Parts: sequence; C-alpha cells; structure tokens
Amino acid sequence: MKQVFDSTSRTLLATLIAVLLLIPSVSIAKNADEKPSAGEMVADIVVARPILLVLTVLGTGLYVVTLPFSLAGGNATEAGEALVIGPARSTFVRCLGCRISGYQE
Repeated sequence: MKQVFDSTSRTLLATLIAVLLLIPSVSIAKNADEKPSAGEMVADIVVARPILLVLTVLGTGLYVVTLPFSLAGGNATEAGEALVIGPARSTFVRCLGCRISGYQE
C-alpha cells in the first residue's frame, strides 16, 4: 500500500510542479481582446481544463485542511482566493482557448 501511495504522490507532485511552471508564461500574455484559434481551443478543452479542474479540487482540499490555521492567522479570505477561487475562475469562467479569466464581451 505504501508503494502505491508513494508513486501516486510522486505523480501528483510532478504534475503540480509542471503546472506551476506553466502559470507564469500564461500570465505574461495580457491581451484584452483575445481571438483564440481552433487549436488553442482544442488544447484548452483537452489539456488545460482537466488540469485546472484537478487543481481546483486539490486546492479545495488544501483549503479545508489548512482552514483552522488560516482562520487563526486571519488570512482565510486570501487563502480561499488563492487555493479555490482562482483555479475555479480559470476553469469555469474563461472563454475556450483564452488565457485571461473572466467573461468575454
């Protein structure tokens, strides 16, 4: 059982590191009026959205686990924004293929 946990935790850690390394490159592009191509839309739905959904679920779990400490430190709102709201916004409130979260007009 321990070997299964170790391999699973290593895989999750490697995935998390890879995603965290991609975030700065995505945040640099700040086009206000994005027109994503079909390839970007397909990559978004096949690769980015599932990864962001996993990060949202993991962030929610981390938020719940660390909530007593966040409440004691007075930063529960900031922790919720960083661990739950940010990934959820990128997952669910972003046009398909866009890099910036939010509704597109």
